[in-house]
Amino acid sequence: MASSLAVRTVDTMQSTPICVDRVTKRYGPVTAVEELSFQARAGAITGFLGPNGAGKSTTLRMLLGLATPTAGSATILGRRYHDLDDPPATVGALLDTNTFHPWRSARSHLRIVAAAAGVPEKRVGELLDEVGLAHAAERRVGGFSLGMRQRLGLAGALLGRPRVLLLDEPANGLDPDGIRWLRGFLRAYADDGNTVLISSHLLSEVQQTVDDIVIIARGRLRLQGSLDDLNARAGHTVEVCTTRATELRGRLAALGIDAIPAGHDTLTVAGTTAETVGEVAALGGIPLTAMSTDSADLEALFFELTAPTTETEMAA
Repeated sequence: MASSLAVRTVDTMQSTPICVDRVTKRYGPVTAVEELSFQARAGAITGFLGPNGAGKSTTLRMLLGLATPTAGSATILGRRYHDLDDPPATVGALLDTNTFHPWRSARSHLRIVAAAAGVPEKRVGELLDEVGLAHAAERRVGGFSLGMRQRLGLAGALLGRPRVLLLDEPANGLDPDGIRWLRGFLRAYADDGNTVLISSHLLSEVQQTVDDIVIIARGRLRLQGSLDDLNARAGHTVEVCTTRATELRGRLAALGIDAIPAGHDTLTVAGTTAETVGEVAALGGIPLTAMSTDSADLEALFFELTAPTTETEMAA
C-alpha cells in the first residue's frame, strides 16, 4: 500500500507543470522565500501575485535554475530545470526586458537565441509576425519602446514552442491595445493545454486574464485558489435582471446560492459567478435582460492578504 501511494505521488508531481514544494531561499541573513508551496495546472493561466519584494522574481529564478533553493524544490513537469531533456521545448520565460543588445535588430536577436536553442531559423519570422513585430524586424532594439521589448521578449520565450510559460510583469509598458492582444494571446495559449504563470504586483492588472491565483507576501504563501474563490471571499456579487426574477431566485436557492431582490425584476447574487447564474437561468429557460458583476472589493482583499501580520513583519 505504501509503495502504491508513493508511485501515485511521483506520478502527480511529474504531471504537474509547475510545482513549488516547501521552498526556502536565503541570501545570507535575508530570507527571500520561506516554506513556499503552490502548483500551476495545465490549460490555465495562474496569477502569481504579491507586492514588490514579496519573493516572486526569486521564485521564478529558482524554477529556471538561476537560483538554488536553500531548502525544498521547484520543478517543471516533475524535474529541476537543469534536468530537463529539452528546456526550450519545455519552458519559455520572460523575466527582464533590459537584456537585449541595443545595436542588434529584432530579427538578429531572435536568430541568435534560436541558434543557441537549436530552433530552426524559420521560426523567427513566424514569431515576429505572431507578436506583432514584423514591421520592426530590421530595426535596432535600442530604439524600441518598453512595450515593443516586451513583445520581443515574449517571442524569444516562445521560440521552442514550450509547454510552460513564466512571465514577469508581461503587461508592463504595453498600451491598451497591447494589453488586449496579450490577454487574447495567452488565453489561446492556455486553451491549447499549455501552462502560464504570470507574476505581477497588481491584482487589477491580471484579474481579467487569469484562472487561478497564488498570492504571496514577504516570501510566504497567503492564498492559493481559483479567481472565483477569490471573488467569493471578497464578497463578489452578480446583479441580474429578468422578468422571472422570483423563479430564478428559487432555482438559485435550490443550489444553495443566495439571491436578494434589489429592485424591479433585479436580483443581487452573492458567492457565485456570472457564468453560473447564466447557466442556471439557461437551464430553466429564463431570459435575462442584463447582468453585471461587482468585484470592487478584490483589491481591498488583496491588500488585506499582503499586509504585515506580525510585529516582526511590520518592523522588517
